[in-house]
Amino acid sequence: MLQKLNIQNYAIIDQIAIDFSANLNIITGETGAGKSILMGALSLILGERADSATLMNKDKKCVVEGFFKAGGRKEIKGFLKENELDIEDEVVIRREIAVNGKSRAFINDTPVNLGQLKELSSLLVDLHQQFDTLELGDSDFQRQVLDALAANGNLLQEYATVFTQYSKTKKELQELVQQQAAANAALDYNQFLFDELEEAGLKENELEELDAELKLLSNAENIKQQLSAVYFELKDSDQPITQQVKSLGNKLHGLQQYHASIEELTKRLLGAQAELQDIGDELEAIDNGVQYNPERIQVVNDKISLGYKLLKKHNVNITAELLAIKDDLQQKLNDILNIGEAIAAKEQATKELLRQCERLAAAITANRNKAIKPFTEKVNALLAQVGMPNAVIKVQLQSIALHNDGGDSIEFLFDANKSGRFEPLRKVASGGELSRLMLCIKSLVAKKLQLPTLIFDEIDTGISGEAAKQVGIIMKDLSSGHQLIAITHQPQIAARASAHYYVYKSTKGDKINTAIRLLSNDERITAIAQMLSGEKPTAAALENAREMVAID
Repeated sequence: MLQKLNIQNYAIIDQIAIDFSANLNIITGETGAGKSILMGALSLILGERADSATLMNKDKKCVVEGFFKAGGRKEIKGFLKENELDIEDEVVIRREIAVNGKSRAFINDTPVNLGQLKELSSLLVDLHQQFDTLELGDSDFQRQVLDALAANGNLLQEYATVFTQYSKTKKELQELVQQQAAANAALDYNQFLFDELEEAGLKENELEELDAELKLLSNAENIKQQLSAVYFELKDSDQPITQQVKSLGNKLHGLQQYHASIEELTKRLLGAQAELQDIGDELEAIDNGVQYNPERIQVVNDKISLGYKLLKKHNVNITAELLAIKDDLQQKLNDILNIGEAIAAKEQATKELLRQCERLAAAITANRNKAIKPFTEKVNALLAQVGMPNAVIKVQLQSIALHNDGGDSIEFLFDANKSGRFEPLRKVASGGELSRLMLCIKSLVAKKLQLPTLIFDEIDTGISGEAAKQVGIIMKDLSSGHQLIAITHQPQIAARASAHYYVYKSTKGDKINTAIRLLSNDERITAIAQMLSGEKPTAAALENAREMVAID
């Protein structure tokens, strides 16, 4: 609800402040008094572009400020939280235009951009101007109206949850199928590489060990010769080294009594003799184990040749890297099998979610179809009341692919003259027709939708008499639960006001200013009488105005 509007230095407005009623606010005044200027100022805090040409005093900035009672509405709190703005029961929107033409916007004293300003203001104010492209022609709004009357709220929430899950699961399925296609493209090649490595049968460090073995086998004769020579000198010659060392040790043993260090040296020499004996035994064992084997050399050569070929092919250097590549290929091959299983499971989940979506969408569609006839009958009856007796609205409901709001496309079609040719609202209805049609529709759904403040700029275009009276009745009824602000020239509408504001021009010095004041009951009667019979109302006009206000 718009509680207060402050305007400073805008067009021919020096400074005004308007405190609005929570119900039906009517604004009247002579043509050219500045009613449209009020709407222009209001549009600034709704996110419209600013122009320094609108400054009354070129040396001062223009400020337009709106104070809104949010009433704890969930979507408004959500917007404030999402944009990290102060969450208050009262939302203050301010727009400033500097003398250089630059403008700034604020929500609860925090600077915001125009996109944020428009998003929030759309939740707070619904402005209908004569030649606007109204939201009534928007398919999403049309769906909201029909669903409100069809009581589809809970079904739509359940459907939205399932459809979101369905869309997510379907996307995951598509990604898996793409992964499988990419994997299948490389499947044969990866299988070939894996089979090649599997057939090679390499073990950990095998190529390195085979390389060492080949060196040993290739030099077997020379190795045996050298081993035998060393072994012979240690143990089997005429004077084996081991025996010589033992003999030397025995000689030292006899000298221990003459020097304290000789005993330790004797032990060390005899220890060396034992170590040489062990070395000789081990050399003999190695010698016995080294055999020149041409067949084994060929086997080792072949395995090494295969291994080196694989190392070069995969651009690696050691056996461990080849085995890592083999494991990676095995994983890729397994993944293809796993993708197939995952695809099968995801397909089943997608089908089940689709069945749920189709079931819920069918229930939503059924409710919509039930709501269409009473909705169109009531709207068409209201259109006749508000001066459009030849206008007919109908709802076109067509099945389309499932989407966020079900399986239907919804279009409100309009025939202004009972021609039998129905066209979408946005193509055929005039500004005045759309405003009255919007009023009729919103009066039906007001209790089912959380409507923002409704502002109608000259909704009475092209009507008078009984039609204007009926528009006033509908607006009055709608305002019992929602705030309405309307600019009108019709006394029948003005008489229904909860608060009646009069816009007029005043002169300060050599400047003309637009001003506005809240009329008292007597002033209302006079203003309505003037609307009936002119600037100097007759006694009959005053009496008629008095009766119109009293009836309200």
